[in-house]
Amino acid sequence: MFTQGIYSVILLVFSNIFMTFAWYGHLKMREEFSWFAALPLIGVIAFSWAVAFFEYCLQVPANRLGFRDNGGPFDIMQLKVIQEVITLTVFTVFSMIAFKMELKWNHFAAFACLVLAVYFVFKK
Repeated sequence: MFTQGIYSVILLVFSNIFMTFAWYGHLKMREEFSWFAALPLIGVIAFSWAVAFFEYCLQVPANRLGFRDNGGPFDIMQLKVIQEVITLTVFTVFSMIAFKMELKWNHFAAFACLVLAVYFVFKK
């Protein structure tokens, strides 16, 4: 059961990397690649869907492995909170690297709230 939880979290991390690139990577690619900037909106959407396909190929197995009714350690609410924390962590790293965003006090306050969310969702 513990192993399924670890695999679930690892798959969620990689899934969220693909998701972040599908949702926000095109904003950076527009700056970096002139051919991409020339794409019409439908082309950008198709590109994002192609990237998101790999997100789903990891997200669905992650949820199945981690879900308690499938032998995993997490209930549905725990899975969702874990996924949200991973999403915001991956997004923060991405935005700092790709967009040179600086973390401010309010970002740390938001992270503290996420830690509290994890605490409360796992509290018996």
